[in-house]
Amino acid sequence: MTTDQPHSKRESGDDRRLAIAAAARAIILEKGLEGLRTRDIAARVGINIATLHYHVPSKEALVALVAESIRYDFRDQALRHPRDGKTALQKLHLEFNDFRETMRDMPDLVIVLTELVARSRRDPVIAGIMTPIYEFWRNQFVDIFRLGIADGSFRADTDAEAAALIIAGALSDCWRRPNPGSPRLEQMLAELERAFAPYPSSSQESL
Repeated sequence: MTTDQPHSKRESGDDRRLAIAAAARAIILEKGLEGLRTRDIAARVGINIATLHYHVPSKEALVALVAESIRYDFRDQALRHPRDGKTALQKLHLEFNDFRETMRDMPDLVIVLTELVARSRRDPVIAGIMTPIYEFWRNQFVDIFRLGIADGSFRADTDAEAAALIIAGALSDCWRRPNPGSPRLEQMLAELERAFAPYPSSSQESL
């Protein structure tokens, strides 16, 4: 039976929750969400089941903790690439760069996220956790397109909500593919940008 070792107050709180989230993510990578078992998580963290249930008393709490850890990863990524003072087109480029970075440097995160999203389609508990994350991400694109319509980065007749759905849908599809391939990804990102580019002026058309 696994027993707890003495820990500091911080280790028994925030750090332990981080350890639980990391262990859960590792198991999802190895076995999928179906293979996630509390006893396996407890063994990896080095705590007993009672202590694990103190921090995550239910499946919903465990999935929420994993989702929270994913949000922190994306938040830290965004903080490394500030958006303040950027045009809408520059912000879109930063979003695309973050996507490239995630695909290249954080493939484990992509796998875990894809597992959770897939399960959310048939599990209302997980859907209730994952849907707000997706909506927050999609709404970031809505804000970018609204800004771009105002600053001239995108066509004046662009529908910001529809454009955000197109971008988020295309990127989500890449996440679900085992190997989207860099050249194909770059072609897709370039095509997405062209789809909302301002119309050429009449003077440009006459050249």
